[in-house]
Amino acid sequence: MNTNPFALRPNRRPRLPDGGPARPAHWFSFVGAGALIAVGYVDPGNWATALGAGAGYGYRLLGMVLLSSLMAMLLQWLSSRLGVVTGRDLAQVCRERNGRRGTLFLWLTSEVAIIACDVAEVVGSAVALQLLLGVSLTVGMLMSAVCTFALLALRQKGGRKLEAVIATLIGFVGLCFVVELALADPDWHAALAGTVPSAELLRNAGMVWLAAGIVGATVMPHNLYLHSALVKQHAPGGSDPEIKAALHVVNIDTFASLSFAFVINAALLIVSAAVFHANGHRDITDLADAHRLIAPLVGTPWASILFAAALLACSLSATVTGTLAGQAVMEGFLRIRLPRWKRALLTRALAIGPALFAVALFGQHGSNQLLVASQVVLSLQLPLAVVPLIRYTSNAGLMGDWRVRGVPLVLAWLCATLILVINGTLLWQLAFGE
Repeated sequence: MNTNPFALRPNRRPRLPDGGPARPAHWFSFVGAGALIAVGYVDPGNWATALGAGAGYGYRLLGMVLLSSLMAMLLQWLSSRLGVVTGRDLAQVCRERNGRRGTLFLWLTSEVAIIACDVAEVVGSAVALQLLLGVSLTVGMLMSAVCTFALLALRQKGGRKLEAVIATLIGFVGLCFVVELALADPDWHAALAGTVPSAELLRNAGMVWLAAGIVGATVMPHNLYLHSALVKQHAPGGSDPEIKAALHVVNIDTFASLSFAFVINAALLIVSAAVFHANGHRDITDLADAHRLIAPLVGTPWASILFAAALLACSLSATVTGTLAGQAVMEGFLRIRLPRWKRALLTRALAIGPALFAVALFGQHGSNQLLVASQVVLSLQLPLAVVPLIRYTSNAGLMGDWRVRGVPLVLAWLCATLILVINGTLLWQLAFGE
C-alpha cells in the first residue's frame, strides 16, 4: 500500500475535515506571496550585476534585464500554477517523481543555490551597514544575522505582518530609485535602444559573465521552489472553481510584484549607466566605490544616503525569503521540518563563512567579486529547477486539464534553452579563455 501522502491523483486534493470544500477566501488573503518572491529579484546580487553592467557597458545589457524579467514572470507563473493545482510544491513533486539519488542530487544543488544567494545577501547587508554606520564588514555581517532573526520573528505573529513589512521595504526601495533616476538624468533614448539584446552579447566575455549573473540574479532557482510552497494551500478543496479563482488572484499578485521588481532592476542599471559609464568610470564594480562616487557625480549627498539605505532594505528583506525557501526545499525534498530560527542559523553560518573568507583574502573589493560570482552559481544551477518545473506543469497525468500547453509551453522551453546557451557559452569561455 502506498503511504506517500503526496502521491495523489492529478485533480484530487485533500479535503477539509468535514469532507467539503473550503469556503472561498477573501481575495486579499491570496496577495503577499508575490511580494515575498519579488524580494529575491532585487537582492544585492542584482545590485552587483546591474552596477557592473551599467558602468561597463552603458545601457547595452538593459535588454538582458528585460528578457530575464519576462522569463522570471513566466517561470514563476508555472511555479504558482503547479502549487495551486496539485496542492504540492515543486520540491515535493520532484521527490515524488524521482528516485532517492535523483532527489538527493536535486536537494543538494538547491541548497548550493540557496547558500550562494545567502552569501550575496549577507555581503550586501554588511556593505550597506558599513556605508551607513561606518562599521567593519565583519561587524556588519554579524549585525545582518541579528536583523534576519528579528524579521523572521514577525512570522510568529502571523505571515501577513511579515509580508506587510517586506512590501513596505520594497516600496521604500522603489521610492529611493525614483529619486535616484531624477538625480541621474539618464539618456532615455539610449536606454530604450538598450532594451534590444545585442549579438555582441555572445562574443564579449565580459558581457557573457554579467549576462549569466543577471539571469541568475533575476531568475532565481530557489524562488521557483518557494513560490509553489507559498500558494499550494490556496485551493484546499481542489475543485475547478476554487482553482480558477485562486489562479486568477495569484497570477495578478505574481505579475504585478515582478513587474515592480523589473522596474527597480532596470532603474539600477540605468542609474549606473547614466552616472558612472557616462562620466568615464567604467570599471566601477564595487558597491562601496559606487556609494562614494555617486554623490559628487550627481551633485548631492542624498544620492549616496539613498543608495545605501535602499541596499540595506533589499538585503534584509531578501534574507527572509532565502530562509523561507531553504525551509521549503528541506521539507519538500527530505521531509525534514526545522524551526525557522534553526534554518536561519544554519544558512547564516554557511553564508558568513565564505563571505568572511573573501573579505579576509581580497579585502573590500573581494566582497563584490563574491556577489557577482554567487549570481553566476545561481545561473548554472537554474536549469536543474527549470527543466523539472516545465516537465511537471505540462504533464497531463499530474496537472489534468490545468496543464500548460501551446504558446506558454513553447516559450517556457525557449527560456530553458536560452539559459543553457548562456551557461554553456560561459563555461566554454572559462575553460578555454576565449
